[in-house]
Formats: sequence, structure tokens, C-alpha cells
Amino acid sequence: MSTTEKKDDEKVNWLAEVRGLLWMLLAVLAFHSLVAKPFYIPSTSMMPTLYVGDRLVVSKYPYGWSWASASFHILPRGDWRILPDTPEYGDIVIPVHPERDEDYIKRVVGLPGDRIEVREGKIILNGKAVPQEIVPPVKIPFEPELDCSGAPCLTAFEQYRVREANGDQYYEPPTYRETLPNGASYLIIDHMDQYLDDMPEITIPAGHVFVMGDNRDHSADSRASIGEKGLGGPVPLENIGGRAEFITFSLDGSTTWNPVSWFTSLRGDRAWTTLRPAIAEGGATNERD
Repeated sequence: MSTTEKKDDEKVNWLAEVRGLLWMLLAVLAFHSLVAKPFYIPSTSMMPTLYVGDRLVVSKYPYGWSWASASFHILPRGDWRILPDTPEYGDIVIPVHPERDEDYIKRVVGLPGDRIEVREGKIILNGKAVPQEIVPPVKIPFEPELDCSGAPCLTAFEQYRVREANGDQYYEPPTYRETLPNGASYLIIDHMDQYLDDMPEITIPAGHVFVMGDNRDHSADSRASIGEKGLGGPVPLENIGGRAEFITFSLDGSTTWNPVSWFTSLRGDRAWTTLRPAIAEGGATNERD
């Protein structure tokens, strides 16, 4: 074989390489839009269920597909859904803000047709108070490296910081176990009186759900207006981009350029934690007044 023929054989077909890369990118985009995608938790609104720094998997198919399912929200908004379904009480979902292409993460506490009210921090659903059982405070690690919008994430819990005999520090805010009508049970934090603790009764329209954060005093959700960075009321189902399934890994904020920190900053006890709510077998006891 001549030198010229050998060089011809070794030439790269750049068109084929680019075409292959484009197909790969389209396959990733399709998977993220139709099946599942990773999600990062940047705020404290879902504590104690989700910590800042948690990485999780969101499935795209449980409620059907809509414009909100597409990665990067590249589709125009609309009220259509393909193979639609309705969330269940207690599901953790990804609603998209009604005006901005910004993903939120909240828990479904009201379904289409429900009458919902919030009174002194308690959910009143169809005229009945949703049980809130007093439980021992959750122990949230003191992690000063965590950053939320340029400030330490957990300053609101400073009065609940405790130091154990071995020197470890934790926040122990007031904690309750809330149980919805289908038995979905999960922990919430409610530590102060504030304006979102009271909301007059509304009826959730057809094709909508009412969502709230588990950190009740620090969550812009269906209770808060759009001007307050909330969701402005019940969320249309076509605005929900998926359901949170499980945590893959979690970082405590101390990660740096040093590869050693990539491992030391891991919260090992959070990996593979399911985000599906527990189902309570009995009624709640020791309810708050």
C-alpha cells in the first residue's frame, strides 16, 4: 500500500463524527425528557426530607408528558398532556413556575376537587384537619459550608443548634409527622408563626394540585403569591415535570478542587434514600393543638 493510500485510509470522516455526536445528544435529551433526569436541591424548602446538596432522580412518565417534561423547557407552554394521570397525596413533584422557566420541588397535599384551607399552620382538607403528630426533633447536621444564595443555609434554625458530648453540632427544630387521607406520612418542620400559616379555604380546580414544602415556614409554594416567588395557588398538572424518586448522592457543601474533598464531603447515609412517602397503618396520636 502506498503512503498516499495509507493517508487516505486514516482520514477522519468529520461529518460522520458530528452526526454521531448529534444523535448521542438527542438520545440524552430524549431520555431526560421522557424517562428520567437528575435534579439538584439548592434550597431548604423541603427539609427535613431533602437537604441542600442532595442529588436525586426525577421520573418523567408517572403523570404523562407535557411541555414541562422537556429538558430545559424547550417546548412552548400549553395545556396539553399525553397519557395523563393524577399525582397521589404525598408525592414529591417538580412544578414549573407559572411565569418563569424555573423548576420547584414540593409535596402534593391537595388533589383536584378538594377543599383546602391552612389554619394556624395546619392543613384543613375537605373540612377535616390533616393529623400532625408531635415527634422527636430531627437532627440536621451543622454544615456551615452550605451556601444558599450567598448566605449560610440554616441561619433560621440557629436557636435550635445543639452540641453533643463528642463535639458534633446539630439543629433540632420542632418536627411533626403529617399524615394525608391516603396514609402518606412524612416529617415536616414548623417552628414559627408567619403569614403562610393561614390561608382561607379554596376549592382546587379540576386538573390542578395544591403543593407545599415540608419546611413550612421557609417554602414559597401554592400558599404564596407569584410576587412572593411562590406558585400563586394550585398548580396545573401540565406544569408538573415529573416525580422525585430517590436520592443518588449528597454533598455537605465542603467540596473543593481537592479530589480528597469529593469523598469527604459525601453524606454517605443519604445515598439511595427513597422519596416515596411512607404509608401509615394507624392514625396519628399526640397531635399539636
